[in-house]
Amino acid sequence: MTPAVALTVAGTDSGGAAGIAADLATFAALGVHGACVVTAVTAQDTTGIRDVHPVPLASVESQLDAVLDDLPVAAVKTGMLGTPEVVELLARHLAGRPLVVDPVLVATSGVVLGDEHVVAAYRAHLLPAATVITPNAHEAAVLLGRATDPATAAAALADTGPAVVLTGGGTRGTCTDWLALPGQRPVARTHRAVPTTNDHGTGCTFSAALAAHLARGADLDAAVHHAGLFTVRQLDVSRRWTLGRGRGPVAHTTPTGEPA
Repeated sequence: MTPAVALTVAGTDSGGAAGIAADLATFAALGVHGACVVTAVTAQDTTGIRDVHPVPLASVESQLDAVLDDLPVAAVKTGMLGTPEVVELLARHLAGRPLVVDPVLVATSGVVLGDEHVVAAYRAHLLPAATVITPNAHEAAVLLGRATDPATAAAALADTGPAVVLTGGGTRGTCTDWLALPGQRPVARTHRAVPTTNDHGTGCTFSAALAAHLARGADLDAAVHHAGLFTVRQLDVSRRWTLGRGRGPVAHTTPTGEPA
């Protein structure tokens, strides 16, 4: 059977843990054909980001047109976008499609991947066009311009138009995400926390899995559930690995080689 197609629009990670590398591997693991549009090339490893080279806007648009003109893209996932012009381009081209926005704005190492102009473009253009956004607590605070508790942040972001999955940290063996739909009270989604330092690329993996399940026809609630289970499973696989000198990668292999 011809697979569903998902598109990632993001930056590269030369260490293979995050960005387009994580997205394409996740799509493949879930039985989805992955296409990609590169927005930036990074020199990156498990210890941090050494260099970022944005791809010119015209090249980003050409890549996007090439994919959308040829393939039946069933869902799109965005990651690091880098410039407000790219953010606005995607909002124009992708409105009306199932769109998962992972607002990659600051790297774990503290490197800024999206300045205040990028944040403003997200607020004005991309969040209203998104189906669902998947910020962590820090990204939510940047988008809102203030820090608040996770449930309140998720609800406030949902008021801008998209559904929101605000991904949370783990305490006492559990991890709580908050799912908020516009106009509704946020709902806590709790799952098992995996104690590991091999978690580089976790956010990319979750959002890519969410896009993959949407591409395969799942509704949002089911897609969020299955993306969470997949991410936990991949962290379980990688938690005993010894790769790199810093925070190692979340696994992009599967125990059986079969789609989850």
